Amino acid sequence: MHPHQTLSAIFHHAVSAVHPVQLMRNSVQVSGRTITVCGSSHTLDAGGRIWVIGAGKASAAMAQELEHLLGGHFPLQGFIVTKYGHALPLQHLAWLEAGHPVPDANSVAASVKILEIAHTATAADMVIFLLSGGASSLMADFPVNSSLEEVQELFGLLLASGADIHEMNTVRKHISMIKGGWLAKSIYPAPLYTIILSDVPGDDLSIIGSGPTVPDPSTFADTMAVLQQYRLTEKIPLPIRNYLQEAQEGLFPETPKPGDPDFSRVVNCLAGTNRIALEAAAGKARELGYHPHIFSSQTTGNAPTVAEMVVQEAISWSGPLPACLLWGGETTVQVSGDGTGGRNQHLALAAAIALAGQENITLLSAGTDGTDGPTDAAGAIVDGYTVINAEKLSLQANTFLQRHDSATFFSKAGGQMITGPTQTNVMDLIIVLKV
Repeated sequence: MHPHQTLSAIFHHAVSAVHPVQLMRNSVQVSGRTITVCGSSHTLDAGGRIWVIGAGKASAAMAQELEHLLGGHFPLQGFIVTKYGHALPLQHLAWLEAGHPVPDANSVAASVKILEIAHTATAADMVIFLLSGGASSLMADFPVNSSLEEVQELFGLLLASGADIHEMNTVRKHISMIKGGWLAKSIYPAPLYTIILSDVPGDDLSIIGSGPTVPDPSTFADTMAVLQQYRLTEKIPLPIRNYLQEAQEGLFPETPKPGDPDFSRVVNCLAGTNRIALEAAAGKARELGYHPHIFSSQTTGNAPTVAEMVVQEAISWSGPLPACLLWGGETTVQVSGDGTGGRNQHLALAAAIALAGQENITLLSAGTDGTDGPTDAAGAIVDGYTVINAEKLSLQANTFLQRHDSATFFSKAGGQMITGPTQTNVMDLIIVLKV
């Protein structure tokens, strides 16, 4: 099998291991009127209702499998929001597609609907919330005296700043009354079970999807510190800046904190992680005759810097061959050009430049959700001939890297990995074969 085909097979196997069908089956069991979520059981009161809400790139697939698991036992009702192109047929639940990575009017409409359900649920009911990456954009609102357009501008500035997901979601939580634990407070006193797929390095539940059902340890002061660190304080829209400054002075309430009694009926269940995908990738590589080695499931940092690190690790690898070297996580890109791409294609392009002339190393970098930034590619596969062959087509890899135009480069040079929506999201995988 050609190394490119091998990489594709390993990646697809890893993604299959974190598909919501399998994860939901592992997480939810039913016995009579008792529903067990990740080991925590709840017996539904007579006359009690089950409300299902969800937000994220994987929420439609999670909801579809939950309907299979519970629909034959209980009447279900509720609503989920997912990214455009990610919806699936649902029998009992309403749904909407919305904007990602920047929210749109549907994102706001989804928040209104979810909060409406939150306020409707009673102590006799049960609420199941399906949360996955992308929820910060798909479920959006905006501070008083501001607008959706101003929140969109803020999201765009954050995405281009080089801030990591922890920093971006610290800001996002503090311009919202649904993120940062506020959704859980709206649902109380109904019992709430949140099933979570992590797209955050370290699996910090308060950061995934901006933590709508998790107490928030961060503050408005932390938010201002992030904006100052990335020199955004004077760039963000004035109404939002004024809101954050007034909130820091105590004119608006802080996000709910650990110890708040309204979280006493909340169970947050981590069902899917990048580590699960990495272990599956290692298993598939072993099956194909490779010696796998997992370096980390928490790889972060500037994409070209990570690319250089990965390439150097591969070149200097002295373990058994053929080897499959694995990293998971989420890198960042500080955008300064006017091109099109995403962090995985940007990383792959930087790796291709570093690999030029190497004959025994092939690298894949791709998002488990099937999308890389605002493109239809999941990522790209490169080797020691990528840059050399591109030059024959008059494509200068360094020029495209500097313009942050990796998607255009790979669409012309070849190597783009297009999977379509995978219905899951546990960050990115970097897979390297050395023979």
